[in-house]
Amino acid sequence: MIEGNIFKELFWFVIPLVLGNIFQQLYNAADSAIVGQFVSKDALAAVSSSGPLINLLISFFMGLSVGAGVVVARYYGAKDPKKMHEAIYSAYIFVIVGGIIMTIVGVLASPILLKWIGTPEAVMKESVVYLRIYFYGVIGVMVYNMGSGILRSLGDAKTPLYFLIASSLSNVFLDLLFVVVFKMGVAGAAYATLLCQVGSALLVVILMFKGNEIYHLRIGEFVFYPRVFKEIIKVGLPSGIQNAVVSFSNLIVQTNINSFGSIAMAGAGSYTKIDGFAILPVQSISLAITTFVGQNLGAMKYQRIKTGLKTALKMAIVTAFVISLILIFGSSQILRIFSNDEEVIACGALMARIVAPAYILLAISHTAIGYLRAMNRSFVAMIVTLVCWCGVRMLWILSMTRIYDRIEVVFMGWPISWILSALIFIFLLVYNLKGLPDADFEEKA
Repeated sequence: MIEGNIFKELFWFVIPLVLGNIFQQLYNAADSAIVGQFVSKDALAAVSSSGPLINLLISFFMGLSVGAGVVVARYYGAKDPKKMHEAIYSAYIFVIVGGIIMTIVGVLASPILLKWIGTPEAVMKESVVYLRIYFYGVIGVMVYNMGSGILRSLGDAKTPLYFLIASSLSNVFLDLLFVVVFKMGVAGAAYATLLCQVGSALLVVILMFKGNEIYHLRIGEFVFYPRVFKEIIKVGLPSGIQNAVVSFSNLIVQTNINSFGSIAMAGAGSYTKIDGFAILPVQSISLAITTFVGQNLGAMKYQRIKTGLKTALKMAIVTAFVISLILIFGSSQILRIFSNDEEVIACGALMARIVAPAYILLAISHTAIGYLRAMNRSFVAMIVTLVCWCGVRMLWILSMTRIYDRIEVVFMGWPISWILSALIFIFLLVYNLKGLPDADFEEKA
């Protein structure tokens, strides 16, 4: 990342990230599609309603894994292997302890949390079953994501992709086996996901212990380094809080959607799965620019950082525009993957027409967030995101639905919050770029 053609470096780094994130999304999307097609729309609603809760409880730790990746990338760019290994060991100790805690909390609190977001009684039993089984394997999700984040920070986006492809395809096979052949319903889909998530985590752990000297882990060297971990917390804690609170705001949105009944739950839940795939390219570009800026910041290549950010923004905007067009005109056909119920499809297509046109604004925000995290400005990115994506979105939904009790009003919460965040992030990027040195370290020397 610190030399060569910037567009080519970013492009070939983003491609495996996009593919990897697509296969990551296949876990829950496969569950929803197969349950929706072979069980019932209530079963689809049960799986869909669990999504925001899952994201809320794991997003905090995923934000910390981003912090670990930034710190590792910086030490890698600065050619400081000792501190890099200290960061890796500290991050893994933290994520294992956090995963155990999250498993316990998630399993015990599932019924309470589902009631809290207003899950209808008609789908409550199956929702609890799915959510609890998912949390039995949540530590696998966390261990995998931490390992893949570290590998990406070192410039290796391909290996995590290979593991995810194997795991996601296995999940589809097991979904079909458990749900269609063994008739296990929602529980079968959850068990399939659990087994494959744990499997991908084991693959990453084996690689980290058998890998090359750059990231080779050894049992006897697992030590927690508070000083280095403070650096991870400085970058990762704002990201974790941001992710958790954004997920919390999505729970508020989900509560409003639930009030419109199981058809709205299934339709909006189905489009949310599509939305998860649709924004993957810009999220991947955000991850790429974080790694790119982190390594070049460590190497003190400031002009390369500026050029890299501009290149990433162009890539994100063009990609978002193309995806928006596809979803605006083709969402009804894509939604049939999840359900053949015309009312469910109509609801999902309505959400697509309202949300998809604003993806360009989301692309700008995600790219800016990736850059600011790498520049130790995670706190600023967190504040903007919380104010816009949480405060403004919830204020809009909670106030406007009292005036216009229509689901379109709920869907409008997304583009309205993205407009404001994009404007603020553009200002922050211009301001931050002016503060970078005009010449690289090597040129000054």
